Amino acid sequence: MDNIKAVVSLGHDALGVTTNEQMNATKVTAKALADLVEAGYQLTITHSNGPQVSMIHKAMTELHRMYIDYTAAPMCVCSAMSQGYVGYDIQNSLKAELTGRGIFKPVSTILTQVTVDPYDEAFYAPTKAIGRNMSKEDADTEIKKGNFVKEDPGKGYRRIVAAPKPIDIVEIDAIKALVDAGQIVIACGGGGIPVIQQGHVLKGASAVIEKDAIAGKLAADLMSDKLIILTSVPYVYKNFEKEDQEPITHMNVTEAKAFIEAGEFGEVDMLPKIEAAIEFLDANHEGSVLITSLASVDDALKGKAGTTITFG
Repeated sequence: MDNIKAVVSLGHDALGVTTNEQMNATKVTAKALADLVEAGYQLTITHSNGPQVSMIHKAMTELHRMYIDYTAAPMCVCSAMSQGYVGYDIQNSLKAELTGRGIFKPVSTILTQVTVDPYDEAFYAPTKAIGRNMSKEDADTEIKKGNFVKEDPGKGYRRIVAAPKPIDIVEIDAIKALVDAGQIVIACGGGGIPVIQQGHVLKGASAVIEKDAIAGKLAADLMSDKLIILTSVPYVYKNFEKEDQEPITHMNVTEAKAFIEAGEFGEVDMLPKIEAAIEFLDANHEGSVLITSLASVDDALKGKAGTTITFG
């Protein structure tokens, strides 16, 4: 089993929240990723960035509050910062782990932009909370700027931004070139930096992109053999967290769509992952998707854990 092209999507559990947590978490994550490399997988890695981009947004906002000459950073800039910050820890941890095993492969992070539609309905109904808790006065100031806020009962108010669907990965040719050269690539971190195409110019959008949505698109664009989504549970479950909870070891696209129709998957956790799997498999009928936890990767490679999704 050599040179199996795979996109691996890392969730929050693989990264931690604080700076120290992330540094330690990526060392553990690197072991699972190195296991995949040793098993013959050619990896392209993408990852979440929720806590990281929120931390950066908070820091930049507070800097502006303390020193008025410093401009508050827009969301697209915060997203770019988070890509570099997370990619830095992943690539260094993975490079060290591989070298320790006698595997000498370049690992690099590509700052990745993803185009979105300025008329996407998500811009009219934002849902993603970011940044610090604010007072009513600060929230009113944000509203006057044209931003959206929502009340977090007992804690104050938080800014909310849109999560539009990805259209095109701007740097996809560079990603393909590195993958074809046998390198390990970290790309589309946090869903990618959302940008809007205006003629030949790219303008940053005040939004975030779901990392599961971009994982499915990235795997499809690369025509990967496999999409591996690492999350907090070892399987996808039917009747999740109910008395009759049951692991789903395998399903095809038709069955997955039936489960969605029946409301089996949580809208903010498992549903985006299943939708990403369907997008990838619709583009590559010969591919497969594995959804499992970081801790279960070794067992999943042996067929002892994880949910496999195929087209038919």
